[in-house]
Formats: sequence, C-alpha cells, structure tokens
Amino acid sequence: MADDKKLHIVMFPWLAFGHMIPYLELSKLIAEKGHRVSFISTPRNIKRLPTKIPPHLAPYLNFVKIPLPQDDGLPQDAEATSDLPYDKVQFLKKAFDGLKQPLFDFLQTSEVDWILHDFAPYWLSKEMGPTLGIKTAFFSIYPPHCLVILGPMFGDSRTKPEDFTVLPDWVPFPSTVMFRYFEIVRIFDGMFDNVSGISDTDRLKMSAHYSDLVVVRGCPQFGQEWIQLLGDIYGKTIFPVGQLPRSEYDSEYDNPSWRSIKEWLDQQSQASVVYVAFGSEAKPSQEELTEIALGLEKSELPFFWVFRTRRGPSDPDPIKLPKGFEERTKGRGVVWTSWAPQLKILSHESVGGFLTHTGWSSIVEGVQSEKALIFLTFLSDQGINARLLEEKKMGYSIPRNELDGSFTGDSVAESLKLVMSEEGGKIYRESIKETKNLFVNKEKDDRLIDQFLDYLKEHKNEHEELVGEDDIEF
Repeated sequence: MADDKKLHIVMFPWLAFGHMIPYLELSKLIAEKGHRVSFISTPRNIKRLPTKIPPHLAPYLNFVKIPLPQDDGLPQDAEATSDLPYDKVQFLKKAFDGLKQPLFDFLQTSEVDWILHDFAPYWLSKEMGPTLGIKTAFFSIYPPHCLVILGPMFGDSRTKPEDFTVLPDWVPFPSTVMFRYFEIVRIFDGMFDNVSGISDTDRLKMSAHYSDLVVVRGCPQFGQEWIQLLGDIYGKTIFPVGQLPRSEYDSEYDNPSWRSIKEWLDQQSQASVVYVAFGSEAKPSQEELTEIALGLEKSELPFFWVFRTRRGPSDPDPIKLPKGFEERTKGRGVVWTSWAPQLKILSHESVGGFLTHTGWSSIVEGVQSEKALIFLTFLSDQGINARLLEEKKMGYSIPRNELDGSFTGDSVAESLKLVMSEEGGKIYRESIKETKNLFVNKEKDDRLIDQFLDYLKEHKNEHEELVGEDDIEF
C-alpha cells in the first residue's frame, strides 16, 4: 500500500512547446494531488509557456530556469525548436546536452523522488539518476503506437527508408500503422544522425532502456494493444497517464485577440468553418502552401487559418500566400498571423472541421472539441498518427503522391468538402463524437493519475548519499 508522504517530482522536457505543454499539463495534475513539482527549462521558454497556472496550484509548482549554453550553430535567443529552421534544430540538441552539469547541481541539492524526462536527455536515466540515487522515468509525449513503430533498443535491422514503410516484425497483429515513403524520407537523416553525435532515435531508445519506468501519453480504453506491446518490446512497466488535454484557466482568454476572433466566429453558421493550423513545428514548402491556399479558395468553405510564414526569426525562407488570395477570400476566410487560442477556437460551435498536421496535442484538442479531422502531415510522428486515426475512421488524409508527397489544390478542396459536409464523409464527423469518451475522459484519466502516483510512492528510492561531498562533473 502506498504511503501518504508527498513526492517531489522533477519534470525535464525537450525544448519544444509540443513537449513542454504536455509536461506542464501532467505537472498540474500531479500538483492537484498535493505533490511538489519542479519544472525545469530555459528562462525564455518558461516565460513563453502559453498557459497560466491557477493560484491554488502555485505553491506546489516551481519553475526552475537554467540558462541554455550558447552554441555557434544557434542564433541568439533561440531556445526552442519553433525558434529555428528545421536543419538548425540539431544544434539545439548539442546545446541541450550542456545543461547536464547545472541540472546535476540542482538535483544534488534538492530532495527529489523521481525525475520524469523526455527523449533527448538520455544521460539522465543512464548516468545521472543512478549516480544520485534518484528514480527516473522516461515520459514520452509520443503515443505508444509511435514508440512501437520506432522499435526496441536492440534487434532493429532497418537501415533504409523503405524499411519503415512496412509493418515491423515485432508487431503481431494486422495494422496499417507505418510511414508512407514521402513521410519517412523527410525525416530519415535526422532520425539517425546530427551534430550532437547522438541521433534522435538513439536518444529515445536509450531513455526508455535505462529508465526505471516508461510513462506514455495514452489510455487503456484507446489503443490498449499498443500499450501492451510496448511493454513487451521494452521489457518494463508502461504507465499511461491519459491524453493530457490542455486545461483552461478562465482569465487566459480575457484578451483582445480572442474577443476579435470570437466576434468573427459568432457571425458564421454552425459547423461551417474549417480551422486550419499546423502547429509550431510544421512549415509547408512554398509549393505546398500555394496548393493549400488554392484548395481553401476552391472549397468555398469559410475558414480560419493560423498562418506562420517562417520557423523562427532566423528562417531564411519565409513562405507567402498566392497573390490576391486574401482579397479573393475576404469575408469568407481569415488569415491570422499571430498567437491564436486554438482550444477556444476549436470549441466554438461554428467550427466544423480541423485541417491539421496530426501532431498528437492537436489531435487531442480536435477530438476533445468533437471536430471532424482532415490530415496533412509534414514531420516527425505525424504520419504514424494519421495511419492510426485513419484505421479507426477518425480522420481523412488529403491524397498525395506516394514518392514526393505532393498534392493539388483540387485534392485539398475535395477533401475538405467531403469531410465537412458530404454524405461520404459522414463517418468521419460521427466517429469523433463516438470516440471522444474513450479518448478523453476526465474521470478515468483522474484514476490513472492516482494509480500512477501510488506507483511512484511505492517504488521511490529512500534518499541516500550516493555521491561524495566533492562535486561530480558531467
């Protein structure tokens, strides 16, 4: 039986808002139970976290700011992946490894029961946790099916992109959850090589292998077969903690931006608007951007498009809308170029569909708001997510060329109209409503958190002085 002693848990996410926000949501759920959380990141990232902490949680949630070491490959003030062009993110990992020593110094002087860390700091579970006598958990913001497809630490013989377009040998049940060729080609080199000397794939697999526990974003009611298979592959306990939907704090939306957006949405017909957003990471090419715009124009549907011209201020290749696009769609569509409250927009009754890159946080918010999903993948795990949801008839992917991923404005328009209003797309509109209670369920998720915290209390180390008085350098 777990004791009632309160825990001190350290959260250490990777420097991407798609990672930091789920870590923050889990931190808030843990703080709700009266446990202390130290959320560690760089100063600028903590300042930019797009959520406010309810006052009653503030005593339990401590934000620890550790400056990011400078690296010659990084522009000044670049502390998150969204600050950088895709090819520069590898330098962020190199700088991130420079946080080892200041993190060690913090842990050495704090009574910490568990560290929950992301895929990038593999050295936490491999070296630092055992040295300090602190239990470590790899908390993956990637869902279980993604980790399964990436495979075990040992015995994975895949060496070329084509190998990832078929179901791996360790998946014993039939499934279409695999990369399409154009998806894996875009990310293949980054998976296996970068300037830090340790690839993303190796970081993730070592983080899982050396940890005392693997924590996943998921729930037993949705994809239990993938959770169970992941435990078999890793040979350790897998703990789902729910989908971690973003929680709202009322004052967060008391701002002029939301009032302006809401005023426009209020004027639209119910379930008529397509919400278009590709997250903070995905940036279409100019050719892709042009076809997306032409597709929105040809669809004749109302739309609200959160549009980013570049990835960070150092991005040398900003993308541009087709000439005359905004004038031709004026009144019917909005192109929004600053921060937008996505969850609030998706929750509005005039929004009927969501054209998304299929990042898991966006999927969670789309399902939570019961919006029909249209997929257009760009990077990372997005293709794997799309396959899983396609299997379950929870969304529809815009048709693309299998080799290069190209698509046309016509295919965008036809896909939007299908999912938003046509009889053939009715299954996508209805399946979201049917699946929501399995996918996001506050009562069941609360029980998962209780079980998770009981496990942490039962399996924490007693604090022992496993290091000498002399400082250890990492």
